Amino acid sequence: MTAAEYDKARRILMRRDPVLREAIKRIGPCLMADRQRKDHLTALVGAIVSQQLSTKAAATIFGRFAALFPDNHIPHAAAIAALTDEQLRSVGFSGQKISYIRDLTARIADGGLNLAELETLPDEMVIERLTAVKGFGRWTAEMFLMFRLHRPDVLPAGDLGIVNAIQRLYRLRRKPKANRILKMGEAWRPYRSVASWYLWQTLRNEPLSKAAGTPPRSRSASRAR
Repeated sequence: MTAAEYDKARRILMRRDPVLREAIKRIGPCLMADRQRKDHLTALVGAIVSQQLSTKAAATIFGRFAALFPDNHIPHAAAIAALTDEQLRSVGFSGQKISYIRDLTARIADGGLNLAELETLPDEMVIERLTAVKGFGRWTAEMFLMFRLHRPDVLPAGDLGIVNAIQRLYRLRRKPKANRILKMGEAWRPYRSVASWYLWQTLRNEPLSKAAGTPPRSRSASRAR
């Protein structure tokens, strides 16, 4: 999505949903495209690093990991595969995350996961490809679609932040289930990704105009993110 498309999405969402409109007016422009990883591989490695960690801890470990490569840049999957388990442990990877990294790089090496191809695939096929990787659940794939591929119409109905934001913003007595969230989201098509970003921002404590482009850390419905 371009900046103009984000502006268009904002206007459409404000017109269609009066409750969300008030939040959008308060928050301001959509910043989804800010502070993103520079390439697909880096984004996927970052997703593995961040699982079950605070934003600060994940950033520290990812920084140490990137420092293993020249110019702090991950060149390709083969370079990651060449690292020893000891090197990965030294920067903070658990044994479980090492196994996820190994599976990711092996799938890229044997062609089972073609990162360039992800750009051209429909959303559900991207999710299918990514969730075949060990340790990647639907939530991780949805975040990749939204924040790396900039797909406009993704609604992560199993995300706890989305659940809490909708309950609070729409003054619901109970936490909404995924089927209700998806039904509500019909009004936000074809910009459910943008609607989700605004919902996340309503949960932030810091000034909303300075909010980061990524969602607040929350546990999805699945442990494999």
